[in-house]
Amino acid sequence: MVRRGRFLAVVLALGLAGCGSSQQDRGLSGAGIGAAGGAVVGAVTGLTVLQGAVIGTGAGAAAGLLTDSDDFNLGTPFWRRGASSAGTTNVAHNSMVANTQAGLSRLGYDPGPVDGVMGPRTSAAIREYQYDYDLPIDGHATASLEQHILAQR
Repeated sequence: MVRRGRFLAVVLALGLAGCGSSQQDRGLSGAGIGAAGGAVVGAVTGLTVLQGAVIGTGAGAAAGLLTDSDDFNLGTPFWRRGASSAGTTNVAHNSMVANTQAGLSRLGYDPGPVDGVMGPRTSAAIREYQYDYDLPIDGHATASLEQHILAQR
């Protein structure tokens, strides 16, 4: 049973260690995801939660460091998303989201606070707007959606 638990922890960590395009991001996300997955595997197998977490951390970090984003990529790690003074891309995106939120509010939709953060209320308001205007429904703020909303006077 312990051997099967270790195998499951390693497989889970290997399969989920793919956040980010840099080796550092992939190693960190692999370690975190592996630790969480390993703890769960430890809890439901003959391992302890700590043993599962330790095995998962090591396997996830190794998988993240030994693979590249072409092998498997779960996208940008959460610590690289959102508001940041480090990149103009995030500033431009946050401004676009804030403009979209303000426009949605002006038109009677409820995107939540106009804060430039893509949250569930903003996404729901975007989907509702997209439905009402017969646009493809994906709930994402884009430059073309921002322009469409601004054109509604």
